[in-house]
Amino acid sequence: MPQIVEFPERPYIGIRKTITMTSFGLVGDRIAEMIGWLAERGHTPAGAPFFRYDSIDLPQDRLVVEAGVPVTAPVAGEGELHAGTLPAGRFVTESHHGHPDQLSGVIESVLTWAAEQGLTWDMTEKGGTEHWGCRLELYRTDPRVEPDLNKWDIDLQFRLA
Repeated sequence: MPQIVEFPERPYIGIRKTITMTSFGLVGDRIAEMIGWLAERGHTPAGAPFFRYDSIDLPQDRLVVEAGVPVTAPVAGEGELHAGTLPAGRFVTESHHGHPDQLSGVIESVLTWAAEQGLTWDMTEKGGTEHWGCRLELYRTDPRVEPDLNKWDIDLQFRLA
C-alpha cells in the first residue's frame, strides 16, 4: 500500500539524457561511473542511486531522465556530471521487490491509488508529455552483490503538488 512521506531537499550528482525505452542504458549504465567518480574525490553515496524522470512522452517513446547518486552535501559537477538537488516535499512512496520490468504494474497501481485518494501530482502535461517536478525510482539493491534482477528492491517516490 502506498504511503505519503515528507522528504527534505536531497543533494545529488547526476547525468541527464533524452532517451527512449530501448536506450535506457545511456543513463543507467553511468551509475557505476558516478559512484567511482565520487569515490575518487573522497565522497560516498548518501543513499540508493536513482532515476529521475523529468519528462515522459510514451506515445513518442521520448523520455528525459537523470541517473543520480545522492550525496551528503553538494558536490560540484564536471563534464556531463551536474550537481542537483531533489526538492523537499510530500511524496507518494511504494516499494517493489522483483525485476525492474515489473515496475509498470506497480506504477499503475500507485497512480490509481493516488487518484482514488484525490491527490494531485507535481506534474504538468503539455502536448501529451508529462513534465514531473520529481518522480523517482531508487535502486536499493547493489547489482554487484545481487545480480539476479528478480531479487532487486526498488522504491518509487512521486512528489505531490
